[in-house]
Amino acid sequence: MHSITPSEVIKLRQLLAGTNAEVLTEGEPGYAEGIRRWSDTCEKKAGAVVLPTTAEEVSLTVVFASNHQIPMVVHNGGHSTSGASATEGGIVISMTKMRGVVVDPERKTITAQGGTVWEDIDRAAAPYKLATVGGTVNHTGVGGLTLGGGYGWLTGRYGLTIDNLLGATVVVADGRILKTSETENPDLFWAIRGAGQNFGVTTEFIFQAYEQKNEVYAGLLSWPAQCLPQIIEFVNHFEDDTNKGDMGIFFGFCGAMPPGRVSIVAAIFYNGPQEEAERQFDPILKLGPTINTAKMMPYEQLNSIQNPIATYGGRKSFSGAFVKLPLQVEFFQELLEDYGTMIKTYDGVSATAVLFELVSHKKAIQVPKDTMSYSTRGPWYNVGCAFRWEDPSLDKIMRETQRALMRKVGDRAGGGAHARAYANYSHSDGRAKDVYGDNLPRLQKLKKQYDPKNVFKKWLNLLPEEDVQI
Repeated sequence: MHSITPSEVIKLRQLLAGTNAEVLTEGEPGYAEGIRRWSDTCEKKAGAVVLPTTAEEVSLTVVFASNHQIPMVVHNGGHSTSGASATEGGIVISMTKMRGVVVDPERKTITAQGGTVWEDIDRAAAPYKLATVGGTVNHTGVGGLTLGGGYGWLTGRYGLTIDNLLGATVVVADGRILKTSETENPDLFWAIRGAGQNFGVTTEFIFQAYEQKNEVYAGLLSWPAQCLPQIIEFVNHFEDDTNKGDMGIFFGFCGAMPPGRVSIVAAIFYNGPQEEAERQFDPILKLGPTINTAKMMPYEQLNSIQNPIATYGGRKSFSGAFVKLPLQVEFFQELLEDYGTMIKTYDGVSATAVLFELVSHKKAIQVPKDTMSYSTRGPWYNVGCAFRWEDPSLDKIMRETQRALMRKVGDRAGGGAHARAYANYSHSDGRAKDVYGDNLPRLQKLKKQYDPKNVFKKWLNLLPEEDVQI
């Protein structure tokens, strides 16, 4: 593998001449945006940024990169902090010009191009009073979230995003453009639902949609740190029979709500009337939150409520773990102390957030683990840990501190999950065996069939070197 050369850039432009695709290099208008990522740590100087508009243009680019042995990555929302969507000297296939969405209100389906972000889908479906299970930060790319599993506020009702994926179009390593579904290329469809980034470039998704006629109750809240025991007591009853999959709470620690003070923070959601919502959340609402933005809102606004704490820019690392209820107050007090010590020790890290993401898993765990490649279904909940800092000299220590923290959470509260984290929250050095469990052998067999040269390997590499065809 080598960086793309100036002469190869010329050849790539000649190959795509007559199409609507753009090929950008450093210094040209649009290039800087093409390498911009959610985290500044993942901005690398690509040798070329290709902006395709069709699956055929994607195919030409994939074959070119493969034939010339040039590293290639796919960029959509750019949220990965593992570096999976960035390359130094290689080719970025930026899907950002493929953001079309078509809603079929009669069949209740949503067809989205591979460059869409969740805001595109939420807004397109809203006029039809429809919704699907999507990301809880609406500038997240549809492709990345879906192909790794996909949790959302509607997971309690309808399962994971991949549970609601009806079909997809994938450009595989040899350039073929394949339709996939339960009846068309079903083995590839099995593989992409959980490990899609390893099998090609997905240029189209078809999702099941559901009626969402009512507004929802949602917002951000914050309490002083001394409220932690009452918050833990509340979330430990999350699985009670009163929870029909219509509510969710992401809670944890942050030093930026308000700035400079370690607080307990939460994003809350209820898919029903305000009176019912306030009754469900009464135990924590009556604690007198210092910040409370919760209100009724149209569904299409829901996935923007966390945007203020998930902004682009700055140095970031995202990681995760699993936890199982009940949570222990003493352990969480210990975590809170660890967090407080960290933000006192290092400058510019107070926007770091550790969130324990509770949406009902009852629907998701009804799907057998071998139904698709995604295998980390169980009676546990995700932990999303977003470290943020400004000083590049802290890069190593921040990542080490984050991994130690998530390891501690998984060891002490993980409840026996075979993986340490949900696939989309895994580190770039995560092990495929830990994420895919018993599904890994079948995945590896399919990988050898669809991508024997291991062209797509930037995320949770499936094939050991000895199995890669040269």
